Amino acid sequence: MSELEIGQDGGVLTVLFNRPEARNAMTFAMYEGLEEACARADDDESVRVLVLRGAGGRAFVAGTDIAQFLDFGRGELTSGEDGIAYEARIERVVNRLEDVTVPTVAAVEGACVGGGLALAAACDLRIATTSSRFGVPIARTLGNCLSMNSYSLLVHHLGPGRTLDMLLRARLLSADDAHAAGFVGEVVPDGELDPALTSLVETLLGHAPLSMRAAGQAVARLRRASLPDGDDLVREVFGSADFRAGVQAFVDRGQVSWTGR
Repeated sequence: MSELEIGQDGGVLTVLFNRPEARNAMTFAMYEGLEEACARADDDESVRVLVLRGAGGRAFVAGTDIAQFLDFGRGELTSGEDGIAYEARIERVVNRLEDVTVPTVAAVEGACVGGGLALAAACDLRIATTSSRFGVPIARTLGNCLSMNSYSLLVHHLGPGRTLDMLLRARLLSADDAHAAGFVGEVVPDGELDPALTSLVETLLGHAPLSMRAAGQAVARLRRASLPDGDDLVREVFGSADFRAGVQAFVDRGQVSWTGR
């Protein structure tokens, strides 16, 4: 079984994040596979809808695999520059997903956090089960930060007030909270995601492809029209002792005392 499975049923291309034992935390290879799926969705005229979902029922995607951060600062780059390179990589994948020319749907069960929240936010539509949770609790876990592109996605969907409340308090939004904010279009009872997803996809398959393409691309262009640089923020945070301590504590299941350095 691959950690990322891509399958097609009629006009629907489905990407399954398949690391249920790790709550589908993303490896770099999985990010690359998602990019390849995006290219297939654009290049194959038989594909009319792209669906993203997680295996196991406990998570859509629970962020990036944290073990990959342990090597930051150990090579030629400092940890700050590693952070810039990492966030640039995530930005490339997120924007590629946002630029897919067929409608994209994130079907969420369980945890949709960190990088998973960014992937869901880059989709055109989101549907979720009642027990799903959404957030980026890095202020109490790793002590890192996001790229300006990811902050923009959150503010775009949630507004600045709700985004800051979620990030500073490191809290997770319930499915109902996310629906009330307009982030999730539909919330369904646990165990009923598949029929709701089928109904949504059937609706999309019956609509005008060029109209939907124009709408999705217009919204993406508006979001990214005046995006400022944020490398200085990423460099400072990823290069900090706090970040290194946060990663080690997360991996060791320990506690960290934040110093602000």
